[in-house]
Amino acid sequence: MPKVLISDQMDPKAAEIFRAHGIEVDEKPGLSKDELKAIIGGYEGLAIRSATKVTADVLDAATSLKVVGRAGIGVDNVDIPAASSRGVVVMNTPFGNSITTAEHAIALMFALARELPAADASTQAGKWEKNRFMGVELTHKTLGLIGAGNIGSIVADRALGLRMKVIAFDPFLTPERAVDLGIEKVDLNELLARADFITLHTPLTDQTRNILSREALAQTKRGVRIINCARGGLIDEAALKEALESGQVAGAALDVFAEEPAKASPLFGTPNFVATPHLGASTTEAQVNVAIQVAEQMADFLNTGGVTNALNVPALSAEEAPKLRPYMELAQELGSLVGQLEGRRVKAIAIEVEGAAASLNQKPITSAVLAGLMQVYSATVNMVNAPFLAKERGLDVREVRHDREGDYHTLVRVTVRTAEGEKSVAGTLFGNSAPRLVEIFGIRVEAELTGEMIYIVNDDQPGFIGRLGTTLGAAGVNIGTFNLGRQEEGGEAVALISVDSHVEQPVLKQLQALPGVRSVKPLRF
Repeated sequence: MPKVLISDQMDPKAAEIFRAHGIEVDEKPGLSKDELKAIIGGYEGLAIRSATKVTADVLDAATSLKVVGRAGIGVDNVDIPAASSRGVVVMNTPFGNSITTAEHAIALMFALARELPAADASTQAGKWEKNRFMGVELTHKTLGLIGAGNIGSIVADRALGLRMKVIAFDPFLTPERAVDLGIEKVDLNELLARADFITLHTPLTDQTRNILSREALAQTKRGVRIINCARGGLIDEAALKEALESGQVAGAALDVFAEEPAKASPLFGTPNFVATPHLGASTTEAQVNVAIQVAEQMADFLNTGGVTNALNVPALSAEEAPKLRPYMELAQELGSLVGQLEGRRVKAIAIEVEGAAASLNQKPITSAVLAGLMQVYSATVNMVNAPFLAKERGLDVREVRHDREGDYHTLVRVTVRTAEGEKSVAGTLFGNSAPRLVEIFGIRVEAELTGEMIYIVNDDQPGFIGRLGTTLGAAGVNIGTFNLGRQEEGGEAVALISVDSHVEQPVLKQLQALPGVRSVKPLRF
């Protein structure tokens, strides 16, 4: 039975869902780092919010861990490269608090437009400064979205309902999607020049860090109002303070800061500045939603292999998983075969699919091939860390999809490039479920790749099979299956032999010494 640790405060429904899926769960919020490291080795899953820091040394102690699930969007508290290198899937719940965060951005927009926090403080202080707080209407104003993904599109929808005009800068926003949303796609410079309000809804990356820099703020329409409910670090906070003091920016509302908890921000006390303590996801509904989603996603993965909202492995729905599983098994066997035969000489690899395989999600197939191939580098490789290891070693990986129909109803081909040139292996599924090798290095041979095997390249000569069988029999090695192929009569031939026990080095040397044998290689699947 899989076992999951919930190490942060989370809605009780999460634990209920785990147990309903047959997963044992412990709820231990508030653990210190050392306490977490002491127990994490006993769990396959770790469900967290923002308090738990999943660092490299925590992952080193997590010897059984398969998945980390973050109930929320941001994963700044998870070392994703370290998790990937250790084969741990990292998931988040990007949709559970989307509405809540979007509504908070709209609330801050109203707060800026009507100076609500300052007006409230003044009134509760016994003043009645009706003429001091002269706001602006949102109707007919231009809202500039930096980021028009899930949350940004909800903000756009609400803003259009307020009769605002919405423009957006987002490199991933297609013209068709912009039309569907009823917004106008623009470049960043145009957005800065036109927007009366700017709201940010983009992740923090090297490309987006300080996207509202000092230079960018200088390009904005004078009197712009800025809202950030996305990530701290998207705005140069020192430059924003200067822009507020000069009047270039009429108001700013931040729910997130470059350093959190933000207890001594230089922005505090600046006129027309509104701050909230990272409340974007802080509604009852959002907390329930993200808890339910993370539990369902993790349970799905641990029970069926389904991968949803993962940040370091291709998505694989619970519906896709059973259909793809035999293809992934075939792909891993093909990768393992070329890895064992060509080893560390591989410089590039191409994964081709055709027939029925061409209609499937190819990413998991590619990851499975790499998981087989990269076993020559690591005994703990899996589909999560294999692409990471391949990239680390500079391996060029290419995917090819063919719509054509070939000799087989479905085919996966793996071609590797070494200093000696290109070599390929190919396989299919018998009965849509049983993986079979059908070609190895240009020679047709049908074989099941399983257990202990011997790969032999020899000259196609009479009597060879008899000599081979006699040698193995004399060594007490029992043959399970015997699979043969050749390029042409009298030319190069191959034999793939499954055996019931490990073949020791002295026996391999005897096989290598047989007349006509070019090479002998033991294999294990």
